[in-house]
Amino acid sequence: MNRWHHQKGMTAIGWLLVLGLIAFFTLITLRLVPAYMEFAKVTSVLESLQNEPGITRKTKGEILALIGKRFDVNDVYQVDAKQVKVTKEKGVLKMSIDYERREHLVGNVDVVTTFNKEVEVVAN
Repeated sequence: MNRWHHQKGMTAIGWLLVLGLIAFFTLITLRLVPAYMEFAKVTSVLESLQNEPGITRKTKGEILALIGKRFDVNDVYQVDAKQVKVTKEKGVLKMSIDYERREHLVGNVDVVTTFNKEVEVVAN
């Protein structure tokens, strides 16, 4: 009697490939999540200025100083308040930011993410 024995499960090479893929995607996640969390903070700072009383009457320098203070409070250090473009046209205040962030991944491979956000405030 000759019985065929069927192996069940993965080989060591299969496990190494699976673990390698898990490690690779974990590394990417650990590098990208802080950049997206920082962008969420930048977005919340710009959107919070919509509720600031008298924001449309302030000068560009005062607005940038206010943004810089809020960046400091929210621990935003990779983005500078000077990167925010502030324009006033016919009672509408526009604040926009467009920046990119580069994170080292492994070896000579970097991950580049680009972010942009625009907020409009209408004078009351």
